[in-house]
Amino acid sequence: MPQEGTRIPIRDFKDLDVWKAARELRKEIYKVAKTLPEVEKFALASQLRRAATSVTANIAEGYGRFGYQENAQHCRQARGSLHEIRDHLTTCLDEGYLPKEEGNRLEKMALRVIQVLNGYLRATLALKRSAVD
Repeated sequence: MPQEGTRIPIRDFKDLDVWKAARELRKEIYKVAKTLPEVEKFALASQLRRAATSVTANIAEGYGRFGYQENAQHCRQARGSLHEIRDHLTTCLDEGYLPKEEGNRLEKMALRVIQVLNGYLRATLALKRSAVD
């Protein structure tokens, strides 16, 4: 086990903190989707699952791409899906499908993933700039 303050080398997208955070959000979103009423199973529940899966999939796909710019584009798509999740959670709150406290918790979780993703995107673009120099 590494000492505190040391970084584990990134060898796979699963090593990325942003992917790990997005995975945790995805698990929570899937739990919510399972609790939605029957009338929402093929609409809102499906959209929530697809958006949550899109976040982790785009981070993974971007990591696997050859260039920094392609990685950055997939990060931007993941960020768009995170905002989509936030909108769907607002719908769940408006329709009374989620308690306010749970909606707020998930909103904060999504905002945290956006924050980590923005940091990863900045680092990726900084690597691109330093590779050009």
